[in-house]
Parts: sequence; structure tokens; C-alpha cells
Amino acid sequence: MRLTAEQRAVVEHAGGHARVAAVAGAGKTTTLVARVLHLLGTGVPARRMLVLMFNRAAREDFTAKLVALAPAGQALPEVRTFHSIGHRLTQSLTRWGRLAPRQLLAADWQREKLLRQAAMRSLEGVDPSTREAALDPERIEALGHFCEMVKAELEAPEVLRERLELGEHTGHFVEAFRQMEELLEQHGGMTYADLLYRPLRCLESDAESRARVEGFLDHVIIDEYQDINLAQQRLLALLAGNRAAVMAVGDANQCIYEWRGARPDYMLERFTASFGEATDYPLSTTFRHGHALALSANHAVRANRRRPDQLCLAAPGNPPTSLAVGQGGARLVEALQDWQREGRTLAEGCVLVRSWALSVSVQLQLLRAGIPFRLSRDDRFVFRLPLVQALAGYLRLARQPRLLNDPEHLLLLFSQPTPFVARERLQALVVQLAERQRWPERHDPLLTELKPIQRRNLKKRWELLCELPRLGNMPASRLLELVVERLDAEKVLKRAAARREKGEEDVRLLDILIEQAEELTQAPDAFLELLDRRVEGAEDGVLITTVHGAKGLEWPLVALWGLNEEDFPHYSRDNPIDDERLEEERRLFYVAMTRAQERLLMLHDGGEHRPSRFLAESAWRDCQRVADALAKEDAGQTALEVGDPSLVTRYLQRIGADRALSVEPATRVASPGAEYGASVQGMGFAVGERVRHAVFGPGEIVVVEGDPRSPVLEVRFEQAGRRRLIAARAPLERLAGERA
Repeated sequence: MRLTAEQRAVVEHAGGHARVAAVAGAGKTTTLVARVLHLLGTGVPARRMLVLMFNRAAREDFTAKLVALAPAGQALPEVRTFHSIGHRLTQSLTRWGRLAPRQLLAADWQREKLLRQAAMRSLEGVDPSTREAALDPERIEALGHFCEMVKAELEAPEVLRERLELGEHTGHFVEAFRQMEELLEQHGGMTYADLLYRPLRCLESDAESRARVEGFLDHVIIDEYQDINLAQQRLLALLAGNRAAVMAVGDANQCIYEWRGARPDYMLERFTASFGEATDYPLSTTFRHGHALALSANHAVRANRRRPDQLCLAAPGNPPTSLAVGQGGARLVEALQDWQREGRTLAEGCVLVRSWALSVSVQLQLLRAGIPFRLSRDDRFVFRLPLVQALAGYLRLARQPRLLNDPEHLLLLFSQPTPFVARERLQALVVQLAERQRWPERHDPLLTELKPIQRRNLKKRWELLCELPRLGNMPASRLLELVVERLDAEKVLKRAAARREKGEEDVRLLDILIEQAEELTQAPDAFLELLDRRVEGAEDGVLITTVHGAKGLEWPLVALWGLNEEDFPHYSRDNPIDDERLEEERRLFYVAMTRAQERLLMLHDGGEHRPSRFLAESAWRDCQRVADALAKEDAGQTALEVGDPSLVTRYLQRIGADRALSVEPATRVASPGAEYGASVQGMGFAVGERVRHAVFGPGEIVVVEGDPRSPVLEVRFEQAGRRRLIAARAPLERLAGERA
């Protein structure tokens, strides 16, 4: 097994705790397998070692490599996930009489049933429409996530709800959590979160039980430590006790699960706070991609405060990686077709999106171009999304009046987006409407049979149905806009969502669908035909998945879609981004770009959508030029101008190329996308500076963030309020000599 000097240092770590900072593609599994074999070779008994992996797939991969490389007949240590450790502890504590016996609710429907009961109990005495809304599947899913977070964060539910800033219609979550705990006890059940929560609570409060599980381990190795949560960290501390040496391996730059309790601090500061002094080891060399991408990845996270002081370095033998930025679906289609013309398969490629809503435009573009694709989640195919089906259903009904006789079609229109009316009542209403075989009227007798609150909730969509017969020839995009407007769909979706981000994602889905209807075709029939295509996932097609779903994976070709401000990084006027969330978004971008091996294409929408600040922060043009120069034998003849010469010089020094190539500060600074025709002269904006906008008038800069060469400004305008602007693209004029 050939190892680098950094890998050998980790393998041969002499004693005590260790913290290993491993960049993306650093060969962690190879290194940790070698570490285990080294410990076994020095006489450490296998039974006194524990290896913890983040999930089952990682555990199986690690175990297979360990078995393949271990000497025949060698006893091997346990390789487990946290849940499997929790399951074993639960069994032991139950056998000792310290925990009441319970059955794991392994099926989703079992857990969902209890969550629905808990929600109903927590809302006793509340009006029926509120109770019905609480049973919406997305609300139940959000309640389940909240219950899991209480157990992961070990925090009082009322404190956690306030910290998470959940939607206004989640006030019952605190009581629902308590009701859920009572129901689990009554039914003798437990969730996957309980596999850690129950034994941890028991061990922390029972010294006798704790004494029976401590002291059995000499070494604990844990992978993906940046993704650990508080419950896992405290359980790990109990298992290690005062005896075991803990080796934590991870990358704080890849901490992207803060929404389920992970924090980069666990890798950076909290490890030593929990276990004591540790020896730090870097795994800085990536074996995944070339210099252009490695250097760009370093640029991408340089503005984060909570990060390791570590560079990602491309190994000498890595294939070169090309970086490019483009605009729109045509550029994506062109790139995929070029890939095929080079003799490569679409299955070698992946399109990454920040959220599933952004995948809708990708899917429609690929459908139109006839390019096969597959999704990591089949339920996210555009034509299977209930909201898309409902919006398309209005277009279809306007063009095909006979569908008025179809109760299933009408039920779809009445139930999406949710009207906060019981499904049983909606079913009865649409059956009556379909049986009459005529269009409804504004003051229809059917409405008088409804309760006042039901009538009020259904009023707008009923009025829309009355208007549909005269809207059949309207362009698809305009009709969709009208449907969204008449249903007050944005407000309803935000109200229905238990999490603010989910509501914003649904609203973005509306925008994307309208944009695609306008871009692809003006004819409703053609747009409907596109949505009606029953495309199944093609095994030989390009994969579409989210960045979160791509963690730990890699592809020769990666297209990163939706690099627009407000999409990636994700924020909105109602949900402005703060420094902490911006750092998490940068880490997510870092994970996305480092999935590529040979080619990375970063795409934004153009038009009204401003390119993401991450394009500028990645300094992709500089990095590509440096990589191209390194590939030439005469690279040292001319100094390259780059935006951040200190970072590039440091990289060149680390790879031993600083004598062959030199860099100097750029004399002209480019905007977030000079490729779009914009240019910037003399940035250097400062908080408190006065500016004038061509539309919004005069204002004061209150926030400056992002790349100093082309920052994002937040300006408090005298007449237009607070606005976020990309300095390079905004029609701004400095008010000379004025400071607030």
C-alpha cells in the first residue's frame, strides 16, 4: 500500500488523541485501513478497537477494503455506525434493567402515525382548519425532524424551536414533542433518534451503568467527524472514557449538515475541549482532480472564518481538470453533447443543484433536448411533483373542458397548494361538481353547503374555475402567472411550510415553472405535452441530484446548475443571509465543486438572475490560467497576474512550483463575471460610505461581504429601504467625500 508522507504520519501516530484534517479526495479510507492494520501489527487486540463510519454504505466500503488487505485469519475490529452502536447499548441497558424494553419503529408509516396523533393531541380545542393544516404531510415531516433535532441537540424543545426560527404555524411543535414522547412510551416504541438519545441519557445519569461500558477500548477511529452532532459527540466521549485514544478524521470545509445538528466547531475547537490535547495531522493532497480545481476550491472558502488553515493540493499524477462558466440550459445541453462526441457516456456525468426545486428547469431543458437523465430520487421527477401537476392541471382544464367531469383531476386542483380543508370534504365537493357536468358559477349552491371557513379558503380557486373557459388560448406562461396570482399561491405555500426554507423552495418552483413555460414555448399544448412525457430514469443518462446527496461521491464531469444570487447562496428578502449561513453556503459550494474529476461547468441563469458571488470568489479564471501555465515547460518566462497572489504563491510553494512560475497582483480587477461584459474599476467599498443608485436613489452602505475585489453590498436607501447589490453589476455612483 503506497502512502504519502502525510498519510504515513497518520498511520504511524504514536499515541494520544489525534485530529486529521482531510481535504476532499484525500484517500481517507485507504489511510484509515492502513492505520487499523498498523495498530493490529503493533499488538493492539482487535476487540479493543472501534471504527465508526458515518453511514452503512461507508461502513460496508471500509470493511470490504479492510478484509481485502488484512492477513488471512487476522481478527478485525468492529466497524460500526452510531446507530448500530446505539442499538447494541440499548439492548445491553435493557437487559440490565436500566431501560424499559421498546421496539424500533423501522417503517416510516409507524412513526408517521404516532406523529399525526401527537399533532392532533397538541391541538385539542383548536379550530378544525388549523388541525387539518397540521396534518399536511410536509408539516408532519417537519414535526418529525423537529423531534429528532431535540434529541440530537439535547436541548429543551421550546428553546430549540425559538433558535431554529420555525414558521409561525409550528407553535404546537413543542407540545407535540411531549405528546410524541408519551405515545412512544405507551406503545413501547422508539425511533432511530432514540437509539442514541435513550442510552445516552441513561448513561449520563447512571454512574453504575456508565462504569459497565467504559474502559473496554484502547482506540476509537471516527470518520466524517465534521458531520457529528452533540448527542453523538457526548456518546463518543462516554465510550472512550479516560482510556481510549480517539482519532477524528474529517474536513470542517465539508460540514454541510448544520440543519441536523452538525457544526464545524466540533472538528475545529470542540474536539480538544471534550477529549483534551490532540496531535493535528493534515491530509492535504487530493487524488481526485487537477491544479485548476484544487486551487479554485481553496479560493472558494478563503472568506470563511470557521475553517482550517489548510490548502488542498492536487497530486502530481492527477488528470488535469478544466473549469468553465456558462449561462442557461443551452450551454448545459451543448456541454453534454460535446462530452458524448468525445466518446464519453452520460452516466459519467452529474448535474448538481442546491435544491430540488432548481432541478425542474434542468429536467425540462433535457427533456426538450432529448437527453436521457436519471434522478437520485424518483419522486422528484418534474411530472410527479403534486404542485407541478396541479398547476399544469389548470392549463389542461382550460384547453380540455371535458376534464371537468373527472373527479380525480378536480381533486388535484383543489388540493394543491393546500386549501387547509379536509381531504374528505374536498373529495365530496369534486364528486358533486363532476356529476353536474357543467362549469361552476360564482354563487354556486354547492358553496352554501360548506362551512364558512371552508368557503373562505376555497373561494379564490372556485372563482378561478369559473374564469377558465375564456382563458384557453392564453400563452402558457401568462396563464400560469394568472393561476399563481389568483390562488395567492406564494402566500399559501409559505403559510403551509413548517420550515421557512421549504416555503421559499416551493415559491421558487413556481417562478421556475413560469420561466420555463415562457422560454420553452408560448403554446399551452406544447408545454403540456412536455410535462406529460412519462420519462423514467435512464440508467445510461446523466444523473441529477442535490449537493447534499452528492456528499462523498465523484464524477468525471460535473455541471453545477443554478449559480444565481438567492439560489446559491440561498436567501431572500424575507430571509436575508447572515455571516454564519453564508459560511455554510460556501462550504456547500466547496463540496459541490470538489465532486468533479476532469471537468467542472458552473452555470447561472442570466436574465434577471444575478450570477452567484461564488463565481467570483472561486477565481476560476485565475486558477485555470495558473494550471495551464504549470502544464507548459516554459511557464516561468512570464509572470501571471492574479487577484490573490498570496494564496496562489502559497499553493505554488507547497507543490514546489514557485520557481517555475511567478504571479503578481492583477492591475485590472474583474467582476463576478467579466465574461458577461461587466467591468469594475476601483472597488474598496466600506461600511458607512454614501452611494447613489440610478433607480433607488441615495443610501448608506451597511454591509460589505464576499470577495473584496467585487463585494456584495447591503445598502440602506433613503426611499427604497435595504437592498442587496452586487457592486460590479449595480448602477452605483459614489458620493465623493460623504460618510455617514
